[in-house]
Amino acid sequence: MEICTIGFTKHTAAGFFDLLRAENVEQLIDVRLNNTGQLAGFAKRDDLRYFLANLCGADYLHEPALLAPTGDLLRGYRHKELTWAEYARRFDELLAARRIESELSPELFRRRTALLCSEHTAERCHRRLVVEHLGRHWDDVIAVHLPRIETLITRWRSSRSLDRCSVGRSGARHSCGPTSYTAGTRTTCRLRSRTFLRPANRRRTGI
Repeated sequence: MEICTIGFTKHTAAGFFDLLRAENVEQLIDVRLNNTGQLAGFAKRDDLRYFLANLCGADYLHEPALLAPTGDLLRGYRHKELTWAEYARRFDELLAARRIESELSPELFRRRTALLCSEHTAERCHRRLVVEHLGRHWDDVIAVHLPRIETLITRWRSSRSLDRCSVGRSGARHSCGPTSYTAGTRTTCRLRSRTFLRPANRRRTGI
């Protein structure tokens, strides 16, 4: 059973809803504590419910009592009174005390579901912790954090008009589209999480 997660920040409205449609999301569960502020933009509660129904044919649910942090816990993290590790530990304890694995049913997630919060990535967002908690109590839970890394790589390449990219070892060639490079200094690709040789001497190949 796959459970998707998504954050609305750094997305345009078009990109956000296109992504949900591409993933065939049938219902979105809002795990934010507050979802009506002006900073939420297109993701304000009432607007979001309307857009989901009319653009995606999806339902909207809001579950702050079960799946959102308390106000005090959230303020402590935002004001840097708590580290991420401390925040995550306390939130896990909160989920355990609420017994969300019993209060919610796996049947709720038989429909293609996404958990919504504000953070762009799930790395330091409580939506990831919710799915991981359920995965420790339910069978066959798979977290799908949107956008998928494959989507990010495609967009990254597209934005640079790259139709192919090969990363070689030291002394090999690094080829991106019509331009060929001689391998040079090392750098790290954030999308692939790997170290490769950054192009140093650039010349046209005549392709």
